[in-house]
Amino acid sequence: MRLLLSLMLACFTLPALASEGTRVQIKGEIIDTWCYYSGVMGGPDAVVGSAHHTCALWCSAGGIPVGILAEDGTVYMVLKMPGDGNMNGGDTALRLAAHTVEADGMLYARDGLNYLVVADVVSDLDIQNPTHDDYGNIPPFSIPDPKQ
Repeated sequence: MRLLLSLMLACFTLPALASEGTRVQIKGEIIDTWCYYSGVMGGPDAVVGSAHHTCALWCSAGGIPVGILAEDGTVYMVLKMPGDGNMNGGDTALRLAAHTVEADGMLYARDGLNYLVVADVVSDLDIQNPTHDDYGNIPPFSIPDPKQ
């Protein structure tokens, strides 16, 4: 399934975006886009940083695309990471989950969406957002109640 998704993105997304790219350098946190956008694990403040690190690893390993949440609140959907044979995932995405990075790459924007093809992770600042102080290592509201 992951390979099929990667091939679909490669065949349809990158050729269509190739002529519109702008070289950018983005600083922000590598996020799990499913939990960030769906709200399934809480609001945007609960699904970033150290409290969400483990979940972000699982989602990335399961094929959920990662994104970069920039310091200004803009989210960039990452289509490709350097060093990964897959379009979006692999060891690089797993190694960087919840880390703040400075990434250099090509930005493609269309219909209000921002796509980023990362050419180089200029710096990896590790996890900079200690949200576990507020939410624990696993936010308690993310654990299903067995009585319900």
